[in-house]
Amino acid sequence: MSLKDKVALITGASRGIGKAIATELAIQGTSIAFISKNPSHLEQTEKMLKNLGVHAKGYALDISAISQLKKTIDEILKEFGQLDFLVNNAGITEDRLLLRMSEEDWDKVLNTNLKASFFLIKWVGKHFLSRGFGRILNISSISGLIGIPGQANYSASKAGLIGLTRTVAKELGPKGITCNAICPGFIETDMTEGLSLERKEKILKEIPLGRFGKVEEVAKLAAFLLGPGGDYITGQTFVIDGGLLA
Repeated sequence: MSLKDKVALITGASRGIGKAIATELAIQGTSIAFISKNPSHLEQTEKMLKNLGVHAKGYALDISAISQLKKTIDEILKEFGQLDFLVNNAGITEDRLLLRMSEEDWDKVLNTNLKASFFLIKWVGKHFLSRGFGRILNISSISGLIGIPGQANYSASKAGLIGLTRTVAKELGPKGITCNAICPGFIETDMTEGLSLERKEKILKEIPLGRFGKVEEVAKLAAFLLGPGGDYITGQTFVIDGGLLA
């Protein structure tokens, strides 16, 4: 199974890791449906993907608006005719120390990072079941594997994605559907750009490879798992962190 002539649905694909995955898949011939809550980035990303020679269309939606998700999936299936890959990449942070974290801080992160992914898997999974094929990839984080002060909500959501990945793999595997997770470490994105120089230097000292990762490196791993190389891989969590957790 090559990536050519397949169709992927990617959330949070207008920048960062999501955009890199969309680009890598498009280069290999995959058509891209993508969801972003930032309308200003949609047109630019859509144009870029189309210039790579594939069918591409962006949908403006905050995926935490669960009631609108099903409608958007139906629109995507009508536009593209099929889906082969689902990449749950969209994620947000609302960092606070535990005792200062509000219910709103907790719900906002969990709804976007975990709840939306669950319903996307549920609804897109029904389509996969009807076809007897599907590849699901959840973009988690090393925060789901280790404790990071100030990220109780984010870490819980990303750990939840790992648990969800394993359960989905067991439930849908007999039907020809795989589900895996990628846990990036510190990658050069908007999130890491916001770190202070002092914080960056401290983190870099802990990374054996001595640098932050590149979004393209995460995208290459994603393409491998979605492509022929991932045919016999499911329920697994792949850490890409330059050795930070070694």
